Amino acid sequence: MKTIAIIAQKGGSGKTTTAVHLGVAAAKSGLLTAIIDLDPQATARSWGGKRTAEEGPEVIGDHASRLPHLLDEARKNGAELVIVDSAPNADQAALAAARAADLILIPCRPSVFDLEAIRTTLDLAQIAKKPAFVLLNAVPVRSRIGAEAAAGLREQGAQVAPVSLSHRAAFGHSVIDGRSAQEYEPAGKAAEEVAALFSWICGQVGISSRGHVHMKA
Repeated sequence: MKTIAIIAQKGGSGKTTTAVHLGVAAAKSGLLTAIIDLDPQATARSWGGKRTAEEGPEVIGDHASRLPHLLDEARKNGAELVIVDSAPNADQAALAAARAADLILIPCRPSVFDLEAIRTTLDLAQIAKKPAFVLLNAVPVRSRIGAEAAAGLREQGAQVAPVSLSHRAAFGHSVIDGRSAQEYEPAGKAAEEVAALFSWICGQVGISSRGHVHMKA
């Protein structure tokens, strides 16, 4: 079982949007997938309650203190991928999620305030000693701001995911009734970005789209 922790200190960074879209992409690829919603706002759990598709992911909401138990249960139930949607802060609960992860994603909008607020989350990932990548999210289409933000982050020593998520209507419209952009507009650009991001993540943690875990070369 592989675990992805999605962590961001600042609210509105796109944590839950990222979690549910990756969860659907994983489930559609054949992975038995669970999303653990540790955010008190329970946005991912609310999305899961609206979902009518037969395929996963399963969404579980609980207190952060129960994360070790939830991960054990997921493993016993045959989960191949677990995505942890943490609360919007950088505290002990976020650190626990980071330490339990095989990969940490840090969603961040390419704005000055968001980029300035990301340092604490990067420090937390460093303490956890797990691979962490900034995921630029809600990047304006046909703008250089995303590339400029990525360059600035790399200058600070941060690793940046090679795939970003753009500011597209499909991301917002699809989650209203428990879907993802890949289901709402399968041939759209948003779906294409999610597929590329998921494919890259699979390569990072060593899983194939059929749920086979392998070692990275």
